[in-house]
Amino acid sequence: MSSTASVDPTVPPPSSEQEGQLLRVLGTPSLVLFGMVYMVPLTVFTTYGIVTQVTGGRVPLAYVVTLAAMVFTARSYARMSTAYPIAGSAYTYTQKSFGAPIGFLAGWSLLLDYLLLPMLNYLVIGIYLNAAIPEIPQWVIVLVTILIVTVLNIVGIVNVARANFVIIAVQAIFIAVFIALACIKLSGYGTVDFMAPLRGDGTAGGFHPVLAGAAILCLSFLGFDAVSTLSEEAKDPKRTVPRAIMIATVASGIIFIILSYVSQLVFPSNHFADVDAGSLDVMMTAGGKFLDTFFTAAYVAGALGSAITSQASVARILYAMGRDGILPRKIFGYVAQRFGTPAYAILVVSVISLLALVLGLSRLAEIVSFGALVAFSAVNLTVIKHYFVEAGERGGAGVFNNVVLPGIGFLLTAYLWFSLSSVTLVVGLIWLAAGFMWLLAVTRGFQRPTPVLDIQE
Repeated sequence: MSSTASVDPTVPPPSSEQEGQLLRVLGTPSLVLFGMVYMVPLTVFTTYGIVTQVTGGRVPLAYVVTLAAMVFTARSYARMSTAYPIAGSAYTYTQKSFGAPIGFLAGWSLLLDYLLLPMLNYLVIGIYLNAAIPEIPQWVIVLVTILIVTVLNIVGIVNVARANFVIIAVQAIFIAVFIALACIKLSGYGTVDFMAPLRGDGTAGGFHPVLAGAAILCLSFLGFDAVSTLSEEAKDPKRTVPRAIMIATVASGIIFIILSYVSQLVFPSNHFADVDAGSLDVMMTAGGKFLDTFFTAAYVAGALGSAITSQASVARILYAMGRDGILPRKIFGYVAQRFGTPAYAILVVSVISLLALVLGLSRLAEIVSFGALVAFSAVNLTVIKHYFVEAGERGGAGVFNNVVLPGIGFLLTAYLWFSLSSVTLVVGLIWLAAGFMWLLAVTRGFQRPTPVLDIQE
C-alpha cells in the first residue's frame, strides 16, 4: 500500500469533497466502555433461565468455558487490530489475509448478528417497559427507541461514548445492590452449597450440556469485536484498540461469572415461572419487588446502551463495505461532513430494525451467535496467515504466539459453532449462501475482481 506526504496516513480519504471523515476522538477508557456497554454486564440475565436448564444449573461453569474461548479470540482480534487499525473488523482482517472474496463472506457473516442485535435490544426494551407501563403499546416503545438511538448515532460517536458512562454507572450500582442483597439472603439460608453452581443439579449430566450452554453464551461477548470496528475513530489505535479489546473481554467475563454464580446460589433451581424471564425469579428471591423493579430499570438502560453501540458498529461494517464498493458506495460509503459519522448506513440499519415490530424474540436470540462464531474462527486463522506465513515470525515464540494460541482459539470457537442448534445452523448457512450469491452478482461470476479497500495506512 502506498502513502503520500499530503495525506494523513491514519485516516482514509473521503470519497468526495462533499463528505467528511471519521474523527479520531476515542481513548482507551471510551473504547473499553463501548465494548462493555455493547456486551451489557446484565446480559447474563437475558438467557439465564434457558442456559440454567440446558446446563443443569451450571451457568457459571459455562461462562468459564466461553470466556476461555473468547480470551484466545480476543487476543487474535487485538493482534490484527494492530496490523490493520482501520474500520471493518473481521471483514478487513480476513480480506487482507485471505483475499477480498473471503473477506466479504466474513463480513457478511458478521452482518447477521450485527443486524439482529439492535432488533433484539429493541424487542427487550419494548417487552420490559410494556410490562412496567402497560398503557404504552410495545410497538410505540420500539419505534421511539429506534428514533432515539438513530439520532444519537448520527449526531456523533462522542455523544454515544458520553451516554455509555451513564449506562455503565446505572448497571454498576445495580450489580452492587444485587450482590449485597443476595449475600444478606444467603446469610439466612443456614447451609449454602458453594460448589452447586459448578457441580450442577443433576438434571443434565456430563460436560456436553455445559458446552451447549457455552455456545449460547457467546452472544454475551460480542462487544470486543465491536471495539475493533472503531479503529478509525480511536486515538493511537495500534495501542488503544488492542488494550481495550482485552480489558473489555476479561472484565465482562468476570462480571458474567460472578453474577451467574451468585444468582444460582440465591435461587438454586431450574424451575422458573417463565424460563425466558427466569432472572425475575432470582430478583424476587434476592430482594423482592424493589430489586425486581430496579433490575427492570437497569436492564432496560443496558439494552438501550447495547442498541446504541450495536447500531454504531453495524453501520461502520456497512461503511467499510460501501467504501470498498461491494455495497453501493453512495449510500454505505458516505460520511456526513457535519457530524463525521456514516449517516446513511446508520439510517439503513434503523429501517431494517423496524422488523423488531413483527419478529419474535426467541427466533432472533437463536441465531445472533452464528455469525459471530464464524467471524471469530476466521480472525483466529488470519493471525496464523498474517504473522506466521506472511510476516515470517516463526521462531520459538513466534510458533507459540502465531500458531498455537490462535489455533486453540480457532478450535474452541469452531467447536462452539457446531454446538449450536440445527435450526440456527440452517438459518446461518442460508445467510452465507445469500452472501455468496450477492458476491457472484457483484463480480459477475468472478469475471471481475472483488473490490478491495483503498486504505492509505
